Amino acid sequence: MMDFPLTLAAIFRHAERLFPRRAIVTRRADTSIHRYTFADLALRARRLAGALQQHGVAPGDRVATLAWNNYQHLEAYWGIPLAGGVLHTLNLRLHPDEISFIVNDAQDRVVLVDHTLLPLWKKVAPKTSVRHVVVMGGEDDSYEALLAGAEPIADPPDPDERTAAAMCYTTGTTGQPKGVVYSHRALVLHSLAIALPNGIGVAEHDVILPVVPMFHVNAWGLPYVAAMIRPASSICSCASA
Repeated sequence: MMDFPLTLAAIFRHAERLFPRRAIVTRRADTSIHRYTFADLALRARRLAGALQQHGVAPGDRVATLAWNNYQHLEAYWGIPLAGGVLHTLNLRLHPDEISFIVNDAQDRVVLVDHTLLPLWKKVAPKTSVRHVVVMGGEDDSYEALLAGAEPIADPPDPDERTAAAMCYTTGTTGQPKGVVYSHRALVLHSLAIALPNGIGVAEHDVILPVVPMFHVNAWGLPYVAAMIRPASSICSCASA
């Protein structure tokens, strides 16, 4: 009776329905604090998914992020897979030429860029053919307008659990960077494994403060394990220094 597809959408629905009031806290680059709940995140992630589909993102399309640890990035962690896309976190510590190669090799269709990283993206963009660039925050903010004009996506049918949900690239220490793709099933099982006592041992009463960047190896899976376990609160500390 418990047989269901192991997908990120299943974790998302679980957290949305059972733990909507759990807190998510971000320390922004300007040191201000942003607070909201998983219910708030869920609605915005559904809007992002709807907006991406309206912009032509189809199942399997890669959608990249160039961002710090913050709530908008966390929304992308959910909204992109919900839209059927593949979350592709770009390592902002790499050289612009390396990032350009990665974007082209992955054939990223859309890129979500934090406004503080626009100078970096402007060095990358001319060497790519990305169709849509969405800026999160700052004077050039187009992210909030994108969400405001989109209908929240309803619960779509779960994809095959073995389809791609996320990807990241190596740093190219042995040649050009190489992409690694993660399936929905792999991410769900990884989240379960690190939540177990012999893993990190995350419990519902814990508060999670991730040290690893969200642009590095999918933040070691903490965004997804936090939704699976729904600890007392999750903190995204924006490390922009």
